[in-house]
Amino acid sequence: MNQLAYLWHPLRRLSTNRLSARRLRSQLPRKFCTMSVNVPGSGRTIDQTMTEDTTLALEYRYIDIGVNLTDSVFRGRNRGWGSKVIHHEDDFDLVIGRSKQAGVESMIVTCGSLRESKEVLKLAKDHNLYATLGCHPTRSGDFDKFEGGPETYLHCIDETISRHLEGPGRIVAVGECGLDYDRLHFADKETQKKHFRSQLSLAKKYHLPLFLHSRAAAQDLSIILREEGFGEDGGKAVGGRGGVVHSFTGTVEEMRELHEMGFYFSVNGCSTKAADQLETIKQIPLERLMLETDAPWCSMKPSHASKMHLDTLPPALRCKYFPPAVKGENFEIGKAVKDRNEPCSVGGVAWVVSRLHGVPFEDVVDKCWNNTVEVFGLHELA
Repeated sequence: MNQLAYLWHPLRRLSTNRLSARRLRSQLPRKFCTMSVNVPGSGRTIDQTMTEDTTLALEYRYIDIGVNLTDSVFRGRNRGWGSKVIHHEDDFDLVIGRSKQAGVESMIVTCGSLRESKEVLKLAKDHNLYATLGCHPTRSGDFDKFEGGPETYLHCIDETISRHLEGPGRIVAVGECGLDYDRLHFADKETQKKHFRSQLSLAKKYHLPLFLHSRAAAQDLSIILREEGFGEDGGKAVGGRGGVVHSFTGTVEEMRELHEMGFYFSVNGCSTKAADQLETIKQIPLERLMLETDAPWCSMKPSHASKMHLDTLPPALRCKYFPPAVKGENFEIGKAVKDRNEPCSVGGVAWVVSRLHGVPFEDVVDKCWNNTVEVFGLHELA
């Protein structure tokens, strides 16, 4: 058992039945469950008490489909202005604890290179989460630099996937892969297209969904997907299982084309920055929508167009989705760090979606949960 000691089982039962949860919550004392968390390297343990307000958050359950938990910012190494690095105590377990209090029952840990796969897969296994495996478009050059060349690199990804298709921490998608024309200084277009195409063969071979990245490259992304057999029904005819365009920031037209091809869309803080992005989210059918944070990136900020909707978030949910935070240089154990996104904020994304679609919050939460379970085959969570 890891360092987090929770009394979660009765709470899971509450979260699976909202009516029962509301009924039982009225009968519970305000303080009813204590979470003890060891602070790594300090020899200290802190207790965080879960209150009645916590049960309101736990009525809604989430799967954060895109989170970068191996980033060093979750281990006390925060980036300041310029090249400044701010160090503080490792608070990874507290980040996980806050996500649990906010109703996040599971996560898919993103892996964007072969180099980081070992760390990602170990973390996912240790915490009973899930993982992706692929090569991010900005790291496409890794294929050509790898000892043995591109074929060997792809073979190593292939072999790693084959060994991690079952059990805790299993790989549930091929990716993060795709195209990124906003950052061509990392890898040129031809390099990205070549190695994106090669990774599609793994999705066909293992019948796994794709975890797609697309920035300023929607046309080429769609062309390659179509040419590789993913133009209809998510590529079912060639062994594909569709997938999701994560951190979606495209236009309504781009969304409609990918929708017709059978793909899903995941949104986060980066998807809700501008008014035109909110208009696009309105047009995404709930049957094709998922939720993510892309933490520690893509925070929801007061300068974003989503603020007017987040301002209506009930206080009992706000304190769980957006807990008190301090700057890294003023770090306090038990508080979040400003400008470091955390999985607990995924409920805030769901709230904005519900306001945009004009449907009950619980309908958005339930639909996104079911979409995620179905696409990634997480039926043990159903």
